[in-house]
Amino acid sequence: MSASDPAPTNTAPTDPDVAELDARLLAPAAAGWLAAVLLVAHRPAISLLIAAATFTLAVLTAVRIRNPSLMSPVARRGWALLGVLVVVTGMALAAALQTHSLRTGPIRGLAAHSTTVDVNLKLDSDPVVRRSPGTHRPPYVVLQATVEEVRSRPKAPAANSRPGEQPSPKSSQRTRVRTPVLVIASESWRDVRYGQRIAATGRLEAVQDGDDVAASLSIRTPPRPLAEPAWWLRAAEQVRAGLRAAVADEPPDVRGLVPALVMGDESTLSDELTEDFKTTGLTHLSAVSGTNLTLLLAFVLPCARLIGVRARGLTAVGVMTVVVFVILARPQPSVLRAAAMGLIALAAMTSGGGRRRAVRSLSVAVIVLLLIDTSLARSAGFALSVLATAGIVLLGPGWRDALANWLPTWLAEAIACPLAAQLACTPVVAWLSGEVSLVAVGANLLAGPAVGPATILGFAAAGVALISTDIAQLIGWAAGWPARWILLIARQGANLPGAANPWPATAVGVAVLTVLCIALVFGLRRVLARPLAMLLAVLVLALAVLRPVGSFGWPPRDWIFVMCDVGQGDGLVLRAGERSAVVVDTGPDPTAMNRCLRDLKIDYIPVIVLTHFHADHVGGLAGVLSDRRVDEVEVTPYYSPPAEYRRVTDLAAQHRVPVRTVTYQEKRVVGQLTWTTLWPARVPALPPPGTSSATPTDEGSPENNASIAMMVEVSGLRLLLTGDLEPESQRAILATGADLRADVLKVPHHGSAQQDPAFIAATQARLALISAGRDNDYGHPAPRTLDLLAHQTTRTATTNTAGALALTNPDNHLSLTSRLPG
Repeated sequence: MSASDPAPTNTAPTDPDVAELDARLLAPAAAGWLAAVLLVAHRPAISLLIAAATFTLAVLTAVRIRNPSLMSPVARRGWALLGVLVVVTGMALAAALQTHSLRTGPIRGLAAHSTTVDVNLKLDSDPVVRRSPGTHRPPYVVLQATVEEVRSRPKAPAANSRPGEQPSPKSSQRTRVRTPVLVIASESWRDVRYGQRIAATGRLEAVQDGDDVAASLSIRTPPRPLAEPAWWLRAAEQVRAGLRAAVADEPPDVRGLVPALVMGDESTLSDELTEDFKTTGLTHLSAVSGTNLTLLLAFVLPCARLIGVRARGLTAVGVMTVVVFVILARPQPSVLRAAAMGLIALAAMTSGGGRRRAVRSLSVAVIVLLLIDTSLARSAGFALSVLATAGIVLLGPGWRDALANWLPTWLAEAIACPLAAQLACTPVVAWLSGEVSLVAVGANLLAGPAVGPATILGFAAAGVALISTDIAQLIGWAAGWPARWILLIARQGANLPGAANPWPATAVGVAVLTVLCIALVFGLRRVLARPLAMLLAVLVLALAVLRPVGSFGWPPRDWIFVMCDVGQGDGLVLRAGERSAVVVDTGPDPTAMNRCLRDLKIDYIPVIVLTHFHADHVGGLAGVLSDRRVDEVEVTPYYSPPAEYRRVTDLAAQHRVPVRTVTYQEKRVVGQLTWTTLWPARVPALPPPGTSSATPTDEGSPENNASIAMMVEVSGLRLLLTGDLEPESQRAILATGADLRADVLKVPHHGSAQQDPAFIAATQARLALISAGRDNDYGHPAPRTLDLLAHQTTRTATTNTAGALALTNPDNHLSLTSRLPG
């Protein structure tokens, strides 16, 4: 319903929206979705058997309901069952065909033997650069591609192979195929383009339960271009590049957000902003979603009406707009899904039978999209799109009408739509992230008015950039102002104490949350219709989000040191004075580190010490720098891995924080803190640019061995902080004759098995603290290390079991307080 429609009255005893719902296709759509989920990864024979059984039942059902009146209850139930059976039959056939296409051809056989192959690829997605949190591996690129030609390289038999042992495929014959694969490549692939054809050499690997790709292809060599993308893809890229150029002079976050709002171009979006958008439930704005297309159509169609376009002309304009949007945003499955859902959501906002048609259209869209690509059935993005649209269609109008009893209709609609979408998606979001956002509805409500202007002006800037760069920059500058408002909402919302709350991402946890959401669905309309009840609900929510009294008992009043619960990484805080602290490492996650400092009420940081440049120690730097005064960043002299070093220096430069290199045996005094740098005394040679100094299987590495080690003295205690030192450097520190006696030891490298017993013994620590992630894949802390500490009669505490850890020393009595997550 549009904002100009009159507010509904309060005279109707029942909700008229319920009566007009055309829900006849909901059951077939749900059944088809469930069938696709169950069958998409199974052998084609199983799907064909299910298809034959359901087809037989469908025929028998059709024969049974042929004679009775169409209006009889028996006939109506029969037609409903027939619809379910027909859709399930179609879905089983589609699953069989898709699974068969993935299993035929040589790719799966070659992958089973980890064969090295020469391939010709057609790229089906833009490259995405990723990093492995908690590891020292260099960044890598992930993308989807279709193998069009493959040739296996002969593999010589191993010298110790046994007689009769089956060798791997040796055929060097080039084979033409059309098989989708997941490409995992080196960072040199970051500049390849969607639609490009590339020759490459890599190793095929089998995938577990792959329902949309036949194998993964690991490539370490640079790409060898064969052909450029199609002309229309090149034209689309020129438009995208024009938009990026139009906002090139804006601040970094504005420069990244505007292209993301307009056409889902997230290539220049910072990791910090991405985390803030996740926390505040605004991720749908920065990715290709139905919101983008809905806003574009909501602008284009009224403009078309103003110039006299009517009836079929409006339909043609709408279709052309959808086609242009899909081309600009890339014709990938996620974009096509977003286009379909955007059109349905737009239909729900129209008057008359729009909602009735929207429910039917949503069911049809689910069925058709799954028949085209059954792998969507297990896609989180597909589930979120469907649930958000279903929430808007099924719940939004009724909640809008309840609010419209005492609010203007436009405001009621602005509240009801994000509330319905967020509630419908909450269980899936909790399953994916392990968190429940309490600020998502408010953030969407506040950011909503700025999304339309930023998106429309961004589209205008992209188009004008093809004609005039100067005019495009002017329009891009205008688009930047509403984008700044969205950024403000995301940042401030993410910084609220109760913005995101941990929730168990287990079957039981999600089931409980689903029951709670269903209970809210049935009871929320009564609350929305009563101003006093709404006021009380908002007050309760505000208390939960703002937490004015803080978490009970945390932090301890006289805390002197806190080991933050940042997952698999290190994030340490040393109290330097009132509301000030020295931070040693920042963990892998900006949100977790920011939340820890916020709980400690730290707003001034004289020094940030980064022991080394692995992502699990520097990845959360943005969260420390957020809205705090920082004087300097102190780093190790070993500037590797290069990508993380550049990211740290770039981020520090953006916040105008100087970076200095630590020196051996230097002494520092900051507030009540005093410390001496014990390591590094010598620095290994840096690796060549663009290479990694350690393989993924290394337990130790030059980066770890160049970690800053420091002896801190505060409130009568000695704390030895060791970064990720490995035995080599531990023995080297012992050889310097340094006094390692400490009250508290931060165990090196998250308690890995690589520890020098003499080094541990030399500390004579009363308390050992280990920072490690829950259920991490590295086995940290190692049982061997825990046994070593136990034999030293050292008390041990770990964040993976106890959560954040805080030290106090009242009356010279060392005390440890823990804070369980949640």
